Amino acid sequence: MPFTTSIIKKLAEEIGAVIVTDPEYGFVGHITFKNGNKTFFHTATFDINYFGSAAIAKDKGVSNFFLKQFGYQVTEGQRFFSYKTCEKLSNAKNIDAGFDYAKKIGFPVIVKPINLSQGIFVTKVYTKQEYYQVANKILKNSSGLIVERFYSGNDYRIVVLDDEVLSAYQRIPLFIKGDGKSSVLELMRQKQENFLKFGRKKIIDFEDYRIKLKLQRQKLNFDSVISKDSIVYLLDNANLSSGGEAVDLTESIHPNFQKLAVNITKDMGLRLAGVDIITNDITLPMLNYTTIEVNASPGLTHYASTGEVQTKRVESLYLKVLKALENEQNNKLL
Repeated sequence: MPFTTSIIKKLAEEIGAVIVTDPEYGFVGHITFKNGNKTFFHTATFDINYFGSAAIAKDKGVSNFFLKQFGYQVTEGQRFFSYKTCEKLSNAKNIDAGFDYAKKIGFPVIVKPINLSQGIFVTKVYTKQEYYQVANKILKNSSGLIVERFYSGNDYRIVVLDDEVLSAYQRIPLFIKGDGKSSVLELMRQKQENFLKFGRKKIIDFEDYRIKLKLQRQKLNFDSVISKDSIVYLLDNANLSSGGEAVDLTESIHPNFQKLAVNITKDMGLRLAGVDIITNDITLPMLNYTTIEVNASPGLTHYASTGEVQTKRVESLYLKVLKALENEQNNKLL
């Protein structure tokens, strides 16, 4: 049974709610609360956010536009589309225009899909060849792409429910640590085994073109032996779903960043959100930051797998979500 579903099932029983899940996969469920009110969930998506707000958050280009309108610091970037889409829209912003824009703001740049999640195809590109390779891959799977300036700093996710920050953590990109005798491929397999051992699903994609690119830039390949204690990063994006790791900072996040995340969530018309930012340190007073995106369905499976404290924190979050949904249903009936 999927992690989220197992938690929701456990919590539903605790509060006297009845839950029915689809028998084949268990990703979808229907909850009937004690008072008779009902709601659905799908993986980490709940009825707590309004459809329009969630749809805007999913479109990275549109949400970036509105965040900037609201006065938040966001990434500098533009949207581009396939030749076919540009013909339909009478829009000249095709992938060639995207390359010209990348040259204008300066390589390396980040190229990513407009509307895919979990860090899929998010790539740091350095050359024309890399740009077109990545852009064409994205446009086979998404309606468009975003070219944006690369920002240095640490990657953080802050999870908000209404007026409360429920978790905050730094996300570190997928990496391996050398032992002086194992190859890159062997170290990757060891990493995968450790993920599975601690409850994380099989998430390292050994065929990911981005890993090969990253290794090539470091003059390495899958057969390279990494010296003892040397760290080699395999991806540039820090999503936990692509092998990134979390450093929990929930107890030490500075109030400045708590307020920022809560305000962003509210201004985007959301109740539950994962706010992703790049900054130097969220435990210190806020001097500068860049908002990367806002996720209206923050998955917490990988975060929960980092320890018992994090698992308890995720259970607490979902319990609050269930109670909020039950109360919201009551309010709608009044």
